[in-house]
Amino acid sequence: MRVFVTGATGFIGSAVVSELLRAGHEVIGLARSDEAASTLLKDGASVHRGSLDDLESLRRGAEVSDGVIHTAFNHDFSNMAAAGLTDRRAVQTLGAALAGSGRPLVVTSVIGHLTPSRIGREEDAPDVNTAGKHRIASEEEALSLASKGVRVSVLRLPPSVHGDGDRGGFVPALINVARRTGASAYVAEGSNRWSAVHRLDAARLFQLALEAAPAGSNLHAIGEEGVSIHEIAEVIGRRLDLPVISKLNEAAPDHFGWLAHFASQNIQASSKLTQELLGWKPEHANLLRDLAGDYYFS
Repeated sequence: MRVFVTGATGFIGSAVVSELLRAGHEVIGLARSDEAASTLLKDGASVHRGSLDDLESLRRGAEVSDGVIHTAFNHDFSNMAAAGLTDRRAVQTLGAALAGSGRPLVVTSVIGHLTPSRIGREEDAPDVNTAGKHRIASEEEALSLASKGVRVSVLRLPPSVHGDGDRGGFVPALINVARRTGASAYVAEGSNRWSAVHRLDAARLFQLALEAAPAGSNLHAIGEEGVSIHEIAEVIGRRLDLPVISKLNEAAPDHFGWLAHFASQNIQASSKLTQELLGWKPEHANLLRDLAGDYYFS
């Protein structure tokens, strides 16, 4: 299959490209810079120049492909509403190019828009009162394409997609806060939990979704349903030789900055139905074992 991948040189997208190539697919990667183009060629993929803001480039990339995996997203936490709008337009454009063809489109979303008071399931609808609400419009746009002749699936990621090369995720952000403040902190008792998945397990699920997910599927890339923030803080403190402390809810913004909301929330989901549907089984290192590696602290 000839697969068009957006975000193809990102932390997750690059693992997806490698997984697809290993499975015998041909990959066309979206590249907005010469550096990204060079990386794709080196990895064995073809290059398609463009960006999320260049909708014509997205249309052309989708039209010449047998399927699309959309992993690109502008993670600008200062204006997530604008990032969400850009993503929705990208999904709409990719879907229009595939309409009526029966070709697959895998759209990346998050579990952060699910109700935090329970472990989210694949069939759960998004909650507009969550921190991940900026991803809801894209998810709804994507799922609407199932009635327009696109074999679309939505693949929801947890707050921690971990592994070698993780530099921009929530766990590296916690490490940076600890270094800046001189303490590894959690909020209140630190009993809130985040789901997690290794990037290589997530990449495998993207491949399976492309090949076999039924139209209109919600999929969860969850390797661990819940790792407590207290446990994460303990490992960070130990690795950095810093004290591990609790912060009251009202003091969390001063300590964590933009991360405070996420650091105090349960962001959990199950992948039981996904595993049953596609035969996907997470098999790589869990989050705490990954944190024991040097690459998070080098």
